[in-house]
Amino acid sequence: MIFAILGLLAGIFLGLKLNITYPAKYALYISVAILASLDSVFGAARSILEDKFNTEIFVSGFFTNAILAGFLAYIGDRLGVPLYYAAIFAFGGRLFQNFASIRRHLLERFRSRMATKQDG
Repeated sequence: MIFAILGLLAGIFLGLKLNITYPAKYALYISVAILASLDSVFGAARSILEDKFNTEIFVSGFFTNAILAGFLAYIGDRLGVPLYYAAIFAFGGRLFQNFASIRRHLLERFRSRMATKQDG
């Protein structure tokens, strides 16, 4: 888990320090792809806490979810239909579900440690 946190911090640091720009017309595609990637990261954190983490599933999901979300936004843009909403609802909803599961897991772990301290 420490490697994931270090990787996330390194990614944030590099993202803030590197001056990478992209045309504004790609902002929708990139933002939806980032949302899908964040969903994968939160899903990985949840699976780590549940001792179910699988690297292959995480890596494949990270990239395929981002590509699928960007592709949906692109196709919707070409058709004149806001298909990116589907990606926002799907990945955004799962992101909040994963966050809620992580929060519940951490609260249960905290409560059990507090109960152990009080008993001992």
